[in-house]
Amino acid sequence: MNCDRCGEPIQAGEEMEHYGQTLCEDCYIQALSPARACDPWAVRAAQSLSQMDESYATLSTTQANILQALEETGGAEAEVIAGRLGLKMTELNRELATLRHMEKVRGEMREGRKVVCLW
Repeated sequence: MNCDRCGEPIQAGEEMEHYGQTLCEDCYIQALSPARACDPWAVRAAQSLSQMDESYATLSTTQANILQALEETGGAEAEVIAGRLGLKMTELNRELATLRHMEKVRGEMREGRKVVCLW
């Protein structure tokens, strides 16, 4: 059996049902808790926590790689970043939401295209 969203094979007994779709665990979690870049409470929490303890502002390796790619390119479309770093779009979107909450990245329109760039 394969996931209805990503097409990856699912072991018997590991499938999840969500609104008539058969999903793998990753897609099920994404369906229940999608990444939201525009979340004022998350931004406030990130600011407060980083002021309390610097360890909350520590970046993961993937986040550091995203920032490095954006620095080198001057900003790029999300699909380009995902391809460059070998990430699935769901993984990239979750990391970008976290970086947005930390006010490290932002989005802007360039020539009619949505581009991710450094804050």
